[in-house]
Amino acid sequence: MTKPVLNVLVANPRGFCAGVQRAIQIVEVALEKFGPPVYVRHEIVHNRYVVEGLEAKGAVFVDELEEVPEGVPVVFSAHGVPKAVPAEAQRRGLYYVDATCPLVSKVHREAERHHRENCHIIMIGHEGHPEVIGTLGQLPEGSITLVESEDDVMELKFDPGQRLAFITQTTLSVDDTAEIIELLKKRYPKIEGPKKEDICYATTNRQEAVKAIAVRCDRMLVIGAPNSSNSLRLVEVSERNGCPGKLVQRAEDLKWEWLEGAKTLGIAAGASAPEILVDEVLEFLKEHFHIVLEEVTSKKENVTFKMPASLLKEAS
Repeated sequence: MTKPVLNVLVANPRGFCAGVQRAIQIVEVALEKFGPPVYVRHEIVHNRYVVEGLEAKGAVFVDELEEVPEGVPVVFSAHGVPKAVPAEAQRRGLYYVDATCPLVSKVHREAERHHRENCHIIMIGHEGHPEVIGTLGQLPEGSITLVESEDDVMELKFDPGQRLAFITQTTLSVDDTAEIIELLKKRYPKIEGPKKEDICYATTNRQEAVKAIAVRCDRMLVIGAPNSSNSLRLVEVSERNGCPGKLVQRAEDLKWEWLEGAKTLGIAAGASAPEILVDEVLEFLKEHFHIVLEEVTSKKENVTFKMPASLLKEAS
């Protein structure tokens, strides 16, 4: 029986960003230097395939620092941690490496700068996300007010004369965040913002890549984890541009009936999804379809981040 033809548009850029690559490399270098086990507080990045691969090499993932025994190295995830976490590690004499993405650290520094300048800070982000928890934990409690939507902005009751500044989570929807910022500025015209926007280059580029193909597709598959903010935003971007989207972690999550009637399928991958999972989905599709493959590149990426000097020194 002849397989039906399915046109597949693969978005580029996709998959690992520089911050994710750096975080994974930090764990791998720590394992090479110290030998297993190396403890990691929280998932180093939001992807089970990546986490399980590191576990196989000897990484041990824990929820809290109190689960880390004495005398072993510990790595903090790419999402950033409250200041209390490294402070506790220092108190206990633990050797730790902070794998916080430099672009998240940039937001932390902005928050600290605004706080020094006596601004109350409004953070746009998703409550409970590790990055938001880490950012809120950079300053004394009550210094930052979190908003998730325009409705939240309308609920704010700051005095018109109060100094305000805003920061954002790095993995938000570019379009949704722009609308929230516009409303903030309308309500508080003197509010200060970042010198350079906080949504990271990888989040922006992957959303633009999805937009570039969504208008040509009947369905969109986004490869990523359900707790990955940037991956969830890619599904939303696709649907906002008229293309039904579905988040899958692995090829085995794909339901064939969802593709029924589709002539053109888009494939994108969140910033913590490795390329091997894209290849896996493509091979899975080939079992049922004759694939006509096209990669659509909207932007070239060449960003890299240096490894922490402390780990390089230890590894030398």
